[in-house]
Amino acid sequence: MSASSFLKALKAEGLTVVQVGDWRDHNRDHKGPWGPVHGVMIHHTATRGSARTVEICREGYEGLPGPLCHGVITKDGRVHLVGYGRANHAGPGDDDVLRAVIAEKGLPRDNESNTDGNRHFYGFECENLGDGDDPWPAAQLEAIERAAAAVCRHHGWNERSVIGHLEWQPGKVDPRGFTMASMRERIRDRLK
Repeated sequence: MSASSFLKALKAEGLTVVQVGDWRDHNRDHKGPWGPVHGVMIHHTATRGSARTVEICREGYEGLPGPLCHGVITKDGRVHLVGYGRANHAGPGDDDVLRAVIAEKGLPRDNESNTDGNRHFYGFECENLGDGDDPWPAAQLEAIERAAAAVCRHHGWNERSVIGHLEWQPGKVDPRGFTMASMRERIRDRLK
């Protein structure tokens, strides 16, 4: 999907989209290929404050240059596009999980980190402290659902193409505060 098609798909799903700087050309493609892309990965940012969160996800930080995702979903339900192409969001993960995503089957437990996820997943970082107490507003959860559904709809994927970072890489906990099973149900219903 081109950057223009990505933007169009998000807007067609009813999302409010904020384009940040040169997001269409902001990527890590010089570090390796992006694609074939097989799914969508959901994260929480462990940050507070929308402007700061968007800036961190666009620019990155010492030791992890940006972009850290393709879109940042803030608590108000807006999607801020910060990059397109390879992004530093998924890191290494389990090849068995990737095979399940491609086959759109139930996920095995992630028990190794042997596959480059930055190559194979769209990434959405969602503004939340990730402490289990920071609330997930209804507008934000709906935006996560709509953004993932938009990408799935474009590619002809079902809800099983959407995973959380915690399902990809051992030791990761994000997103924390809702279950990916419940989010996949929402995405499934939206895609009907």
